[in-house]
Amino acid sequence: MAVSPVLVIKLVEDSTLSVRARLYDDFAEHEIVLNSVLTYWWANNLPPALKFLELFDSVIKRTINEIMPHKTLNLKYGVKANDVLDNASEIEVNLISVSADGVGFKIENGLFSLRGIRNVEPDFEAKEFETVYDHIIETPDIVLKKYKEMKK
Repeated sequence: MAVSPVLVIKLVEDSTLSVRARLYDDFAEHEIVLNSVLTYWWANNLPPALKFLELFDSVIKRTINEIMPHKTLNLKYGVKANDVLDNASEIEVNLISVSADGVGFKIENGLFSLRGIRNVEPDFEAKEFETVYDHIIETPDIVLKKYKEMKK
């Protein structure tokens, strides 16, 4: 019987998002401390919803690479927001599928919502936004080599 790797997403008290990958007894975990990154994005006038999704992709990639070095990561997730992502103050993310070099991950708690991520509400009427992202993220060869060395 084959054991599938597992990816666990956990939102703790609306302030920290934990991403944990597990394969057999091996695991890696990273956290996104939302208060810290939101403060930075607000101070630099960056769109929090867009920046969060970029960071989310990166954290998943790094976490999986630590237990299972891979060249290609396929991420598919749905996003609903209360406005276009440049202006959204609320987003809901539904992680649909994750695979690394063709190996699929079982996903636990892949649905979560973030609220109040913009410190200024827009003056105009917002239009709801919904889409599905299907990303293919490549690991550069030099980075992949480092992860493989760390794994040994």
